[in-house]
Parts: sequence; C-alpha cells; structure tokens
Amino acid sequence: MSAARRKAKSDAVCYWSMNFHMFMNPASTVSCFAASFTAPAGARQPLFAAVALTATMLIAIPPAQAQQQASPQARVIVIGQGSVSVKPDCARIRAGVTTTAKTAKAATDANAKLMTAVTATLLNAGIGQKDIQTVRFSLQPVYASMPSHNEAKLTGFSVANEVNVTVRRIDTIGEILDRLVAAGATDIGGVELLRSDPAKALDQAWEAAIADARRKAELYAKAAGLKLGRVAWITEDSAYAPPGPFAAMRASARPSPVPIATGENTFRVQVTAGFDTAP
Repeated sequence: MSAARRKAKSDAVCYWSMNFHMFMNPASTVSCFAASFTAPAGARQPLFAAVALTATMLIAIPPAQAQQQASPQARVIVIGQGSVSVKPDCARIRAGVTTTAKTAKAATDANAKLMTAVTATLLNAGIGQKDIQTVRFSLQPVYASMPSHNEAKLTGFSVANEVNVTVRRIDTIGEILDRLVAAGATDIGGVELLRSDPAKALDQAWEAAIADARRKAELYAKAAGLKLGRVAWITEDSAYAPPGPFAAMRASARPSPVPIATGENTFRVQVTAGFDTAP
C-alpha cells in the first residue's frame, strides 16, 4: 500500500472517530479536532473549514443556556370576577286556561272560548301579536279515583292551553295580571323580569372582570418578587343567570291589584387569565 493511501485511510478513521467523540463528549472535541485531524487527501480546504466552523458552533452553546431555553416560561394565573346591576325594562309572563268536561270536544270548545278572551284582553292592553306565543297545549283523560284492584273509571277530559307573553312596558305588569284573571285565565305565573339589551351590561361586567384579574396578578407578582409581563391568554366563564320565574298561581276570582317589585338584575361574569413574567 502506498504512503498516500495509508495516509488517506488514517485520516478517514480519525474523521469518523472524531464525529463519534463529538456526539458523546462535545466539550473535549475541539482539541482533538485541532491537534489530530487534517483534511483528507484531495478534500477542498474551504469545505473542510466550513465543517470545522460548524462543529465549533455546535459545541459552543453552554449547557446552562440550553437548559434555560428549554425550560417553560413562568406564568401567573388568576381568576377575575365582574358584576353590573341594572334595572329590568321588560317582563315575560306565562298565562293560560285549563278546562274540564265530560267529552274531549266539550273541554276543547270551552278552552278555546276562554283563550280567545284572554288573547283579546292582552291585545287590548297594548301587547303586540308577536309578543304572544303558545308554549303548551294538552288534552288528557281524567279518571276517577277507585279503590284498589278496581279498574279506573274515565270521567272526562282536561284541556290546557298556555302562552308566553312579553310585556315591554314593565310598569304595566300588575295591570295586565289583573286583566288576565278577569278574562278567565286560570293559570298565571312564571313572571320573569328581564333586560331587553343585556349586551351593554355584560360588556361592562367583562371589563370589570379583566381589571380584577390584572389587579390580582399584580398583587401576587409583587408578593412573590416577580415582575408582571403581558397577558398570555384569557378564558371566559359566564356565571350570569336571569332571575328565576315567580311561582305560578291559580285564580278563579279577581284578586286585589297585584304589586310587582322590579328591583335590579345583576350580571355576573368570570374570567381566567394567564400573565407572563417579565425578566
């Protein structure tokens, strides 16, 4: 074997040995690379220099810096709450008629007559046709209670018809309830006091919740000796629920005027926010 071929073979062995050593122990590779390795015969010097520079750059990153880059960024996570109270400006009422007769037709006819009077009363009170919506109609058999082991006896039929009524002038609720009873309504209730435009109030509640989250984050960061950074993310969780309906009442005679206290509706919202910490 010629001297040139032996030299090339030796350089190749050193080359692969150096790569393996760089992978296993990069910190001590530079000295091996500088002292023990020369470019293989016929290799282009610029390309060899580029390989050497790349290897040097790869092993130049301190272990502490690499660990710092891989570690997740610290976060301050808090829950913010906000609420806004506003007066209701409209209401929803459920009203209806229940009738009973010996036959299904008689019960249905009697119910239709009363419901026609109830609807006319609502229209005369200024309620729009679009604000009256049927929500329940049922026809059911009625059985008499019998002693045990005896077959139940059919005694008639019961018909129920109910509508939801939207009252846009909240100051007329009591008057409308009186009129419904006078018109023959037997089932009245489910009164809900609402806000026709809740979006504006909800926006104010969201702003208050975000401000509350930032206030808490700044407090926690200061107590922990950290510097608060930007908001990284926000999630919302609305806790607002409209007031529940009033209990239903049955009426067979006109009562005294119905007092309605409107009070206020409270919109409550909640957010969870994550803040980065600044250097």
